Amino acid sequence: MTEHYLVAGNRFALTMADDCPLWGRLANYAPFRTDSSGEPLFILEFIDKMDPVEKVPVYTEKSEEEDQPRIEIYRNGNPEDPRDFAWVFEMAPVQRMNICARVIVSEDFSRAQLAVASVEAVGEFAVNNTLMLLYAFRTAPLNTLELHASVILHQGKGYLFLGKSGTGKSTHSQLWLKYIPECELLNDDNPIVRVGEDGVIRVYGSPWSGKTPCYRNLEAPVGAFVRLNQYPENRIRRCSVFEAYASVYPSCSGLRAIPTIGDGMHASIEKVALEIPCFVLDCLPDEGAARLSHDTIVR
Repeated sequence: MTEHYLVAGNRFALTMADDCPLWGRLANYAPFRTDSSGEPLFILEFIDKMDPVEKVPVYTEKSEEEDQPRIEIYRNGNPEDPRDFAWVFEMAPVQRMNICARVIVSEDFSRAQLAVASVEAVGEFAVNNTLMLLYAFRTAPLNTLELHASVILHQGKGYLFLGKSGTGKSTHSQLWLKYIPECELLNDDNPIVRVGEDGVIRVYGSPWSGKTPCYRNLEAPVGAFVRLNQYPENRIRRCSVFEAYASVYPSCSGLRAIPTIGDGMHASIEKVALEIPCFVLDCLPDEGAARLSHDTIVR
């Protein structure tokens, strides 16, 4: 069975056996399900066996937090391999866990096959993380950015809170929900930002939202970006265009060493930095921080 999904106007597809138990564990994709009338940007096929591959290291995602996923990216190391793939993704749910999922991927990231060591133990994790990677890589040239951010909808606009893991993005969103009227959460970890053909920069919900189950197929024009830093008092300032670029850049997902991906990300971030106000908020996790950021960035 194949299901199609539409996230921020970008279509992709997932293929698994009709009786695969994972179909019942992917409710986060239901709001984004669409008909099969269009051509997907990429297709992920879930297969039964994790065959060995020859590989050349390209990238390893390291995290200071042990509970963060382990993700490694390789090139196909066998030029005579009859299978039509160029990339290998390997992953595990936490840093110190042995690799338990492998994806082989076409050169342009449009086709991929995923196998796992245990469907019950890591199947859902592997599908979610593989689709996030493929989405980020495949859509980067299409005016699309996949970000690590928490997003609040307020008075018809989306406000994105950025920062390193553990900085307090989710906490700050919760403070807005508690103290600022007319707020709702759009996404708490992996929203999508896209520059529209009309020039409007919009933020979209996605099927990926970290530890907070918030999978909303909604969109809004971006009102502002706010990069958070923990600090013993609350203060905020607006960034220059250069600082805005530097603030948004590290929050974007993508394999920057590949020219099509890196160039696409650069072009989108440049448009964002030029068009959208960006602020740095040094703050405490308190009501005062929420009110200060709201009163400064909402105009």
